Amino acid sequence: MDRCKPMPMLWKRTNYQIIPQTFGLAIFSFYFIIAQLHHFMLPLRNVLIRIQKRREKRRKFLLQMGEEMSSPKESIPVKQLKKIPTGIGGFDEITGGGVPQGRPTLICGGPGSGKTLFGMEFLVRGAREFNEPGVFMSFEEKDTDLVENFSSLGFDIDDLVARDKMALDYVHIERSEILETGEFDLEGLFVRLGFAIDSIGAKRVVLDTIEALFSGFPNEGILRAEIRRLFRWLKDRGVTAVITCERGNGTLTRHGLEEYVSDCVIFLDHRMIEQVATRRLRIVKYRGTTHGTNEYPFLIDEGGLYVLPITSIGLTHEASNERISSGVPRLDTMLGGEGYFRGSSILITGTAGTGKTSLAAHFANSTCSGGERCLYLAFEESESQIVRNMRSIGVDLQPWLDNGSLHVHATRPTLFGLEMHLVSMNKLVRDFKPSVVIMDPISNLVSIGNSAEVKSALMRFIDSLKTEGITALFTCLIYGQHQDLTEMGVSSLMDTWLTVRDIESGGERNRGLYVIKSRGMAHSNQVREFVLSSDGVRLVDVYVGPGGVVTGAARLAQESKDRQEEKERVEEIERKQREFEIRKLLVEAQVSGMMAELSAQEKELNKAIEEEEERKRRIDRQRSEIARQRHADQVIIKEG
Repeated sequence: MDRCKPMPMLWKRTNYQIIPQTFGLAIFSFYFIIAQLHHFMLPLRNVLIRIQKRREKRRKFLLQMGEEMSSPKESIPVKQLKKIPTGIGGFDEITGGGVPQGRPTLICGGPGSGKTLFGMEFLVRGAREFNEPGVFMSFEEKDTDLVENFSSLGFDIDDLVARDKMALDYVHIERSEILETGEFDLEGLFVRLGFAIDSIGAKRVVLDTIEALFSGFPNEGILRAEIRRLFRWLKDRGVTAVITCERGNGTLTRHGLEEYVSDCVIFLDHRMIEQVATRRLRIVKYRGTTHGTNEYPFLIDEGGLYVLPITSIGLTHEASNERISSGVPRLDTMLGGEGYFRGSSILITGTAGTGKTSLAAHFANSTCSGGERCLYLAFEESESQIVRNMRSIGVDLQPWLDNGSLHVHATRPTLFGLEMHLVSMNKLVRDFKPSVVIMDPISNLVSIGNSAEVKSALMRFIDSLKTEGITALFTCLIYGQHQDLTEMGVSSLMDTWLTVRDIESGGERNRGLYVIKSRGMAHSNQVREFVLSSDGVRLVDVYVGPGGVVTGAARLAQESKDRQEEKERVEEIERKQREFEIRKLLVEAQVSGMMAELSAQEKELNKAIEEEEERKRRIDRQRSEIARQRHADQVIIKEG
């Protein structure tokens, strides 16, 4: 408190005393603040300088690294992880070569997802295609059951076993027996599995399923140790193992441990979406290599597993300049005179009954007649129905079915899910190897998926076809009068878009066809009347008059009227020509008479002239004679 007392005393002094002291105090405070700021700013300045130097050094380092990375001579070689192919269609593509060699791969999924089939096909194709023997150890199904079940897929397991290409071993595990005999470990399994591997020189091993094997371990700690021990033992033996396991509640596996000790984890899913089953495969992890991370639909059919290796394909396909005929000559004319581009996608839209399937059948017939193959995917009509209906318009597809040039795959969209259809279609393309694929119609796919899903599936299918250089034609049913719209919005994916529309006039319905777009070519902008007859599809010019476009019977009547009017005009012209000829003859006769009269007058005139000249010559002679008689030559000469 005493320190505060002098302060009030300061203000009691006179003004000339207050001012110097206040000014001095302000100067002192200013320099004190400057000194403190300098004291604190100096380290900060040094820090900023160091940061700036580090940034400059880092920038130079990155530039140097960029130059080194861009130089091919100094590139660092990358050691690739060794893999072995499974032989399963599409799976080796999404994994970049198959499963890791000499390491365990875990296949997990729910009941009926295809785990056992994956393992068995891994062994069968390894023995058949890559000459690698394998051991299949089952803990649930007996040997006889396995042989019988997989014979329906064309897997002759007995033959492979007889040729020492495969060994089957069924291990029966009963929990009650384990509790009665005491503790359970894997020593006996290692001995048994090792003997099977050595007996045939196995390179591949399948354990199906691991849950049954570890059902005898009530202690979770022992369970974890034995799982690690099993995986380590398989690695030490150098075999490529596929181990199946059941999906847990909220986890990939029942114990929630196997996926962590596995080098590769494949998840198989069999889901139901709106009462339609769909199978999907996903690579959860794959140590040491890159892999596809999306869900891939797969199919189980009479040939085994087939995975669709595409979820989206980049726009890297080659564009061909080759042209192929549509099967309708005048349509080719509308498309620049040569038809579609090979490898392009074509969309034909229209309401019901406008002739979309007829155009597709003409394209199929033209393709097969040229010695190429055509795959026809029908979603509304059976094969025999398509053949019968197309005969009515003069297109006989049966010969192409008989010689194998045409393959019709007819199925209802509701038979599979959208992804399963995509897988089956790609498998058909892979097996049949067509140059043209026809889908009739794609609008039915909306019954098993929304518009966005259908568009996504078609985009993947179109991209896969373009990658292979396959020409695709799609028909699509549209509703109402909006002929330029499709329910799924797939028109942007198409290279050529044709629309067939109804034209109603004069109490009848006719068809008109026009080209909405055709990328990369000059095409007609005219509407052509689309006529279905016993000779096939014909495109005729529509009649455009004062009342607009006229088609059908009205067009025929108008054309007949035009022909009659044209005939009358021709006859009128011919009549005038005849009158002109007659008049010309008359005039020529008159001219001929006048010319004769002129000729006669000319002759008379010439005769008069000659007579006058003769008279003058005679007079001259007479004068000359008289002069001579009178001896008047000199006079005559002088006078002359």
